[in-house]
Amino acid sequence: MKVLLIGGCGFIGSHVADRLLADGLQVRVYDRRPELFRTPLPGVEYVMGDLADTAQIYEAMSGVDAIIHLVSTTVPSTSNLDPEADITGNLVATVRLLEMMRAAGVRKMIYLSSGGTVYGIPRTDPVAETHPLQPISSYGIVKVAIENYLHMEHHLHGLQHVVLRASNPYGPRQGHTGIQGIIGTHLWRIAKGEQVEVWGDGSIVRDFIHVRDLADLCLAALNSDASGCYNAGYGEGASVNDVVRGIDRTVQATGGAPVVPIYKPGRSFDVPRVVLDITRARTDLGWSPKITLDEGIAESWDWVREQIGNHTH
Repeated sequence: MKVLLIGGCGFIGSHVADRLLADGLQVRVYDRRPELFRTPLPGVEYVMGDLADTAQIYEAMSGVDAIIHLVSTTVPSTSNLDPEADITGNLVATVRLLEMMRAAGVRKMIYLSSGGTVYGIPRTDPVAETHPLQPISSYGIVKVAIENYLHMEHHLHGLQHVVLRASNPYGPRQGHTGIQGIIGTHLWRIAKGEQVEVWGDGSIVRDFIHVRDLADLCLAALNSDASGCYNAGYGEGASVNDVVRGIDRTVQATGGAPVVPIYKPGRSFDVPRVVLDITRARTDLGWSPKITLDEGIAESWDWVREQIGNHTH
């Protein structure tokens, strides 16, 4: 099987590429820029281009059996600043992509949606896929719209699609822009001798999934005949304070100083608690997450320290 991995040089994409290669699949990566933390992978075909570049994307999908679409041009906290750019960069570009897939005869897509934002403020705990979709950010609204277009394409033109509503992925190769991913952001700050910042009182609960568990799920979805939406989380919640304590234990265990966060005022768009029900993915796709939060934090910390070490020599 040959797979076109859109966004294959990003944090999640790089791990999905590893997983597909380990399974003996042929991989073509389409991305705007090369991987940040490592050199190109042997045996992978790289095509550099933008999601909006229809001619380039159409060429890149020649001869592939499936597409894994991981790209988003926005993140939840910035999407509301420019909803129009969010719609153009993500929704319009993906609708065009679906049209090109139809023309090219590619009938399988795995799409990375968002388990943190499509549901809005959860009415149930944990949140199952049947929960109403009432996002409160442009990012979530656009993800839901794309999910609906995929469903339409399935219904009208037989596209086999698996939507993965991912919770909060973390792990090695997560950047440190500080916009997304509190675990990565905290670890990078600590490694650079900066203080960790917490928005609100730290009681916000999220579902954190290790990036390799998410990559395993992408492969399971690819190998399955399923179509539809699947939550992709660990299935358990951890508060921001739990995460900080976990990081503190890991850092001190490796000889670092205690982690003392600075608490800042809460943010209006932060939902108090989101934990995903992952029963459907376990049942239909035969997948379950394997990496605990403590293991994942420890591994991420080792990786961040290695990066800092490499850059200081």
